[in-house]
Amino acid sequence: MEKIGVMGVGNILLGDEGFGVHFIEYFKRKYEVPENVELIDGGTAGIFLSPLIDYIKKLIIIDVVAVDAEPGSIFTYDKEDFFIDNLPLKLSPHQIGLQEVLLLNDIKGSCPEYIKLIGIVPASLEPDTELSPILKERLKDVEKLVIKELKSLGVRVEPKEANIKERMWWERDKKEV
Repeated sequence: MEKIGVMGVGNILLGDEGFGVHFIEYFKRKYEVPENVELIDGGTAGIFLSPLIDYIKKLIIIDVVAVDAEPGSIFTYDKEDFFIDNLPLKLSPHQIGLQEVLLLNDIKGSCPEYIKLIGIVPASLEPDTELSPILKERLKDVEKLVIKELKSLGVRVEPKEANIKERMWWERDKKEV
């Protein structure tokens, strides 16, 4: 089976800049993924991510993007956007490193054949270990996009048992009100 990666990148010490990493932790808590899917905390590793994606055929990246739009707006980019430099202005050193990593992997012959970047516009890049309220709210929207993207790649994720029970309890309470 092809190896598929879902990678969140960003600096968790700079508020919304860490959205990708926060998203990976959020997703890990909620879902079981098949053996061929790897959830990767890319942090700010930059060029050091190259060996992590050597064997990945399809890659979904979650990160913040500098786009002139409302905070919380979500944009998607394809592999070609990385190579024709069609990405928005970089926000931090890790994003420059990410493009360089993909170019390096392309030269090595190990670049994922499929890449999708799901980018979200940050509300705050101030020092903080928490996401802004608006980006916390958007975790569910990005979750839906990632699940849809995985489904298009032939992957089905399953909610973890604790989430099923929690949801059932919540639904039961909701009906009783």
